[in-house]
Amino acid sequence: MIDAKVKGVLCAIGAAVSYGLNPLGALPLYADGISTSTVLFYRYSLAVVMLTLWLAVRRKSFVVNRRQLVVIVPLGILFALSSITLFYSFHYMAAGIACTLLFVYPVMVAAMMSLFFHEKLTPAMVISIVLALVGIALLYKGDGGEALSFTGVMFVFASSLSYAVYIIIVNKSSLGMSSVKLTYYVLIIGVMVILLNAHSGDDGYGIQLLHTWRQWCCALVLALFPTVISLVLMAVAVKLVGSTPTAVIGALEPVTAVVVGVTLFSEPLTWRLSIGIVLILFAVVLILRHPSHH
Repeated sequence: MIDAKVKGVLCAIGAAVSYGLNPLGALPLYADGISTSTVLFYRYSLAVVMLTLWLAVRRKSFVVNRRQLVVIVPLGILFALSSITLFYSFHYMAAGIACTLLFVYPVMVAAMMSLFFHEKLTPAMVISIVLALVGIALLYKGDGGEALSFTGVMFVFASSLSYAVYIIIVNKSSLGMSSVKLTYYVLIIGVMVILLNAHSGDDGYGIQLLHTWRQWCCALVLALFPTVISLVLMAVAVKLVGSTPTAVIGALEPVTAVVVGVTLFSEPLTWRLSIGIVLILFAVVLILRHPSHH
């Protein structure tokens, strides 16, 4: 039987790696002229279909009570806002840079848990956060000293904050439902938020139709990995090891982006990237050896 803390860390690693596959599905769709709202609509809607089938096949109850809805609705809005703002940032800066900057969120989680819930930050946790941030900084590849887009940075900051609050609420709420069921309803609320955003005219497109098999495959990748798998595993991890460790382990997301770039797109693996990856892996190992008590 796997120890609960080890299981929690493994789930957090799985969630981080899965979430790191966002650009793999999103960027080809953007290149085809598909709008942000459309990409997110298919990502969330297909994920809802997958989870509906899973819950139905497993004969799980779809019933939720009013107390649960009071928590689920804000969670759905927060996660949708996190996705919308991150995907908008891709229009203002390279996806790799955006996904790297997103990693102020472990610091946000640690700060909010300490400030509002008096969670004591252990020396091991502080060292893990520092190692992860230094590692992520090494993964960042600047574009010849070019200044970052202020709008893009603001979108990424909003995405980080939304995701940090989402993780904390999942940790602190006692909903009495499975991670799969929670994810299912979070995504249904998310679809509604995305439809409202699409019809607000920000994109100027509304919801577009996907035409090619390649586009549908990209949408399915987005629905399965950074949505269904990542959200379910993240919810399990938060309950087993806490918000801050789960957030720090999230530093494996940009590592995933680097690995995908090196293996699929023939990007060079430099010493700087290698050291960054090693530091992030050290941070994760430190959390595994010194789990927090939440």
